[in-house]
Amino acid sequence: MGTEMVLVDEIPFPPHITTSKPLSLLGHGITDIEIHFLQIKFTAIGVYLEPEVVGHLQQWKGKPGNVLAEDDDFFEAVVNAPVEKFLRVVVIKEIKGSQYGVQLESAVRDRLAAVDKYEEEEEEALEKVVEFFQSKYFKKHSIITYHFPANSGTAEIAFTTEGKEESKIKVENANVVEMIKKWYLGGTRGVSATTITSLANALSGELCK
Repeated sequence: MGTEMVLVDEIPFPPHITTSKPLSLLGHGITDIEIHFLQIKFTAIGVYLEPEVVGHLQQWKGKPGNVLAEDDDFFEAVVNAPVEKFLRVVVIKEIKGSQYGVQLESAVRDRLAAVDKYEEEEEEALEKVVEFFQSKYFKKHSIITYHFPANSGTAEIAFTTEGKEESKIKVENANVVEMIKKWYLGGTRGVSATTITSLANALSGELCK
């Protein structure tokens, strides 16, 4: 098991992390936008999964990464696989936490509304997440993590920034949790195309073993 850090846009990510069990860095990328031909990078992302995830993806065995990256059913299976998932998001360009919260809120709300699952409970759960980010300031190299346990519709979100204690929030609404996963891991509709491509290539390789 290599212990060399993986650099994602010059930001180091450990190749493995241990939550309740060891998880491997299987995908990484960035979120960015282009304004007047200038690329502005916001965050670097690392996706950690239990290696056992490939056992739930056998029907895609032998497909190349570029095909998987375009296959939303494949990523639906990744999102729904009963394995632990962990996302590590590192801030590249500083922004207010409220700006990030608004992006997350609209992405999750739109996804829930599209499948008729945006009820009062979802609204309340999402509001709590937005409030959690509201008071934060995302300095460069601040870290947001999302921990999704294997067989539970919950998530724990944590935020750490230099000189402050880590703060955490637990999300217990399964529909909101599912759409947060899909915001980052939702195939062609995911927030970071580079992360989806990287994850597709890594899983394609794992499936060939």
